Amino acid sequence: MKRIEMEVSGGCQCGTVRYHASAMLDNSHLCHCRMCQKASGNIFAALVAAPDDALTWTRGKPSVWKSSELVERGFCANCGTPLFFHHLENGRTNLMIGSLDDPHAFSPLANTCTENMVAWFETITGIENTGATESNGADWAAAIKESNNQHPDHDTTSWAVRGREG
Repeated sequence: MKRIEMEVSGGCQCGTVRYHASAMLDNSHLCHCRMCQKASGNIFAALVAAPDDALTWTRGKPSVWKSSELVERGFCANCGTPLFFHHLENGRTNLMIGSLDDPHAFSPLANTCTENMVAWFETITGIENTGATESNGADWAAAIKESNNQHPDHDTTSWAVRGREG
């Protein structure tokens, strides 16, 4: 894997946990293993790695669950956002591409663990595209925008977590 010196940031939906990486690896991929499907609540996990020596947690700390003897997975305990997959012995942390402030920067280069790929995966690019939320549900989109508790896609010097229950 090639190390790329670059600045990357990201975090959870509510802003409780934020991270920064000063380098990334060229391993962006879609993992279809059953553990990643369950950890992401999706049919695959879109991942890209940061070398452990280049990754820092800049706000809060993720909660961690050890999904096997070799792997831990990180998430925000407040909003539930899945943040990473970390193999305990290889020196890198695979960040969830969707947790990056700029997920467009890392298009997947491979599909992995395809024995668990759902049968209809390869058909998704051909399904109907109903367009932007604002075009198809303007009132709903406006109501969400007005009450949005989501952290913006950039670092902030301070952030009051909103929308917390209990």
